[in-house]
Amino acid sequence: MTSTNAATVSVVVIAYNDAGLVGEAVTSALAQGPVVAEVLAVDDASSDGTASVLDELAALHPRVKVLHRAENSGGCGTPRNDGIAAATAPYVLFLDSDDVLPPGAADALVSAAREHKTPVTVGACVRRELPQHQDVPWAANLYTPGDVIERPAERTGLVRDTLCVNKLYERAFLDEHAIRFPDGRFRYEDFVFTARVLAAEPRIAVIGDLVYVWHVRRDAARVSISLDRKDVGNWASRIEAHRTASRILTESSPELGHACQVKFLEYDLRMYLREIGRDPEYQAAWWTLTREYLAGFADSDIEAAGAHARWIVRVLRATATPPADLARLARFAAEPPRLEPPYATSAAGLPVWSEELPVELDGLAELPTDGLPVTIDARAAGVAGLRLRVHDLYGRLAAAGPRTARPVFLPRSGGEPVRGEPVELRPAEDGDGWVCDVPFRLTTIAEAGRRQGRRGMQAWGVQIGVECADGSSLITSPRPLDGLLRRRVLLSSRYGVLLAQPYRTGGGSLAVRLAPGAAGALSFVRNRLGRATARVKAKAAVRSD
Repeated sequence: MTSTNAATVSVVVIAYNDAGLVGEAVTSALAQGPVVAEVLAVDDASSDGTASVLDELAALHPRVKVLHRAENSGGCGTPRNDGIAAATAPYVLFLDSDDVLPPGAADALVSAAREHKTPVTVGACVRRELPQHQDVPWAANLYTPGDVIERPAERTGLVRDTLCVNKLYERAFLDEHAIRFPDGRFRYEDFVFTARVLAAEPRIAVIGDLVYVWHVRRDAARVSISLDRKDVGNWASRIEAHRTASRILTESSPELGHACQVKFLEYDLRMYLREIGRDPEYQAAWWTLTREYLAGFADSDIEAAGAHARWIVRVLRATATPPADLARLARFAAEPPRLEPPYATSAAGLPVWSEELPVELDGLAELPTDGLPVTIDARAAGVAGLRLRVHDLYGRLAAAGPRTARPVFLPRSGGEPVRGEPVELRPAEDGDGWVCDVPFRLTTIAEAGRRQGRRGMQAWGVQIGVECADGSSLITSPRPLDGLLRRRVLLSSRYGVLLAQPYRTGGGSLAVRLAPGAAGALSFVRNRLGRATARVKAKAAVRSD
């Protein structure tokens, strides 16, 4: 169908030293059709040929206009502001140089904005992990397609969507309220921009169309600002951006400001804690910085957070230095959370974090079964099985009556999960939880992956679902123990040979890479070499900075 939304959008593309990818971004903007009046490509004083790539595109496409900055701004805010200032169309879309707009995105957004007369229109976004091409929906449960939000204060959950790139903005609205990004070397500029947008109280239209593909390249030689967490400065920048956004929102709406504080505890804090790593200097600096910031949070903000976030905050407040079980705390911050034994109690018999830090785990009794941070251990049981131990949690799981455990294999590149058969659980002989052996037939999983169209190396996450006698259930990722992580070479009637490498994810969960046949083994080797090369390049880039 031909669009009637002619020449109504200015797409602002920002780029810095991204000559190899920016062309794809600009092309995706041009492919939106006549609805895009202009593509404003802002080169932030690149030194790698990005400027030449953009100039060549401008020579071929009259709609492409290049803005060359004489000095690098150090961030994303200033070049985006340059693009807004140069825009001439009624609406503005933002696009980063390593991402793409899917076909029809601009047209769908403009149609909804015109139909509902909204200055802000939001669509679906996915984080696409590369090179696996795993798509993870962004803020998947936050919006209802077809909805029109009259006032952001009525939907306080909107503070959880801090992206600027999955939305269409009316340029007159941005100008009227002087909404711009922070200038200069300011990380997480989206936080502040989005806060300023919400504080202006726009009506917001929601569409279900996919409007943005956010590419995540964790193995790149130079990762994006949000993924560059090699020093505590990244966390300090995120705190400062959140502090600024929270102040803006609170001045506009106490409800939005409160929601912003809770979001920090439930999302930002947990994300960085689970990635805290093993460097003692980083850990100590992170711990001190976080404690200082949390000291300014109101008790009402902390009490409003979920139980898991509250417990983390209280552990942080309870000790001036990282605790001896910091790794346990980091794994508890993972998703899904796991509270690993030992399980301590206070003198009054209440559940607490540990004997050394008797922080009460308040609210544990009220958590539903599927919200319990249960730990399931996985060991090797022969060459084709997992021996599981499901730990109880202060009697809460025992009350539900665990009956069966079932393995679930999730393709890390996206797609349909493969579910094993449920196996009956039995009480452990030592009285510590429940145990069973479940099949770990990796050749079957590899065949399922091939049927789903996967060629070469496959990567699968492993989860265990537990069904209980009272009808409740939970699902969590097991932690691998003992010799489970050994590489295996399995014979296969279909592939001849299957190379299998169980591994521990960054959050401490079990996953497995499978390389069926000679082609799969070759892709496995290439993958390992690629990751090694990326690490070498990253180290070289750090040394050259």
